[in-house]
Amino acid sequence: MLNRIILIGRLTRDPELRYTSNGIAVARFALAVNRNYSNQQGERAVDFIDVVTWRGLAETCANYLKKGRLVGVEGRLQISSYENNEGRKVRNAEVVADNVQFLESMRDRNDSNQSFGSGSFEGGNNNFNSNNFGSSNRPSDDPFASDGKPIDISDDDLPF
Repeated sequence: MLNRIILIGRLTRDPELRYTSNGIAVARFALAVNRNYSNQQGERAVDFIDVVTWRGLAETCANYLKKGRLVGVEGRLQISSYENNEGRKVRNAEVVADNVQFLESMRDRNDSNQSFGSGSFEGGNNNFNSNNFGSSNRPSDDPFASDGKPIDISDDDLPF
């Protein structure tokens, strides 16, 4: 059996961070994900998908994600059901995220002067896989930014 979900979308609201009675962090947010087709007016339909993250991943998402940020989410679909006040059975679907990728920097969104870059947060080990985390990421800090000049690399520097 296989239950894997991969989504790319924008947050519809800031993540909501809470803690269980055992002190485990849980964050919830929703993603707006465009469908692949447009209606007759040329507008794309959008799905709003609930996402839940746990532990360190939840705290990281709550600290660094904001409404409108573009993210990639990998996880599993979880469907729960309960009986509402009227006695009707209600089903709820959400994605339990194992991995959240920040797909644009805050500077790209013009939300802030400080950029946190793009990176990956995984629920299992909560590693951040970006080299520019927390850097100001100014163009002068980029060693690969050139002003049109060729880069001098000797054959001894090449790995092949």
